[in-house]
Amino acid sequence: MTIWLVTRHPGAIEWATRHRVAWDRHVVHLDPCEVAAGDTVIGSLPINLVADICARGAIYFNLSLNLPVHLRGQELDVDDLEHCQAILEKYYVRKIK
Repeated sequence: MTIWLVTRHPGAIEWATRHRVAWDRHVVHLDPCEVAAGDTVIGSLPINLVADICARGAIYFNLSLNLPVHLRGQELDVDDLEHCQAILEKYYVRKIK
């Protein structure tokens, strides 16, 4: 079972380190086909990818923020993430056909 940290943001990596989040593999892009049942994925991913991850039997934790409008589209550092009350939230997403 692999714990994936999916982010291209240095601030998110530093936040995870500061909060003692453990991971086995860090990637900037995740192909859901690489995820196996029992894996854990941590990131802020599009909902369709989260649905694929969950369908494969993995667990998904979203790095959720209360992001004010003036910070959208900016690179956030670890202190910005703390200010935005970053937390990990567990989600299960299923595509309805």
